[in-house]
Amino acid sequence: MLIKLYEDNPNTRVIQKIANALRDGGLIIYPTDTVYAIGCDIFHTRAVEKICKLKKEDPRKANLSFICPDLSQLSEYAKVDTPTFKLLKRNLPGPFTFILKGSNNLPRLFKQKSTVGIRIPANNIVQAIARELGNPLMSTTLHDTDNQVEYTTDPELIDERYGNLVDLVIDGGIGDIVQSTVVDCTQEEVQIIRQGKGVLIF
Repeated sequence: MLIKLYEDNPNTRVIQKIANALRDGGLIIYPTDTVYAIGCDIFHTRAVEKICKLKKEDPRKANLSFICPDLSQLSEYAKVDTPTFKLLKRNLPGPFTFILKGSNNLPRLFKQKSTVGIRIPANNIVQAIARELGNPLMSTTLHDTDNQVEYTTDPELIDERYGNLVDLVIDGGIGDIVQSTVVDCTQEEVQIIRQGKGVLIF
């Protein structure tokens, strides 16, 4: 099902409907401040496994990221020291995935992973969904196997190709084609693993 939302003022009732679908184990495709992504509730193990199956990945080894609405929720699921917190605060919300050491609050499925990738996109739609859900969304980039860009950027075409694999496709306008910048904060020195849309402010 294709649902239209406007980023400047996402409809509260629709956001609640989306959050309820996630709590029930639903999969959604949604906009971020970079590319469209596919996600679910991080605490719904079967939903996480479904996404990994779609991507042909082992959920225990897959590099999946969490989407949080703000820094306070982020700090529940990752260990953040003062210098790292200052770095996050300077750059978020924004087009970054920060690799951080995971906390004890990680869902059981992720317990054996020592690190977690976390995003706070500068996109009101996905922030509102994560806030209403009350915990992070598990997120992975929507890739088209045929490398046809329009099937990862145009919501109507995304729905046409992937709508039968997920519960909801959220139309938040045309998506970007450049992914987030990936920043590793688990070592002594901060490292940019992948340069994407975001330009890191140190």
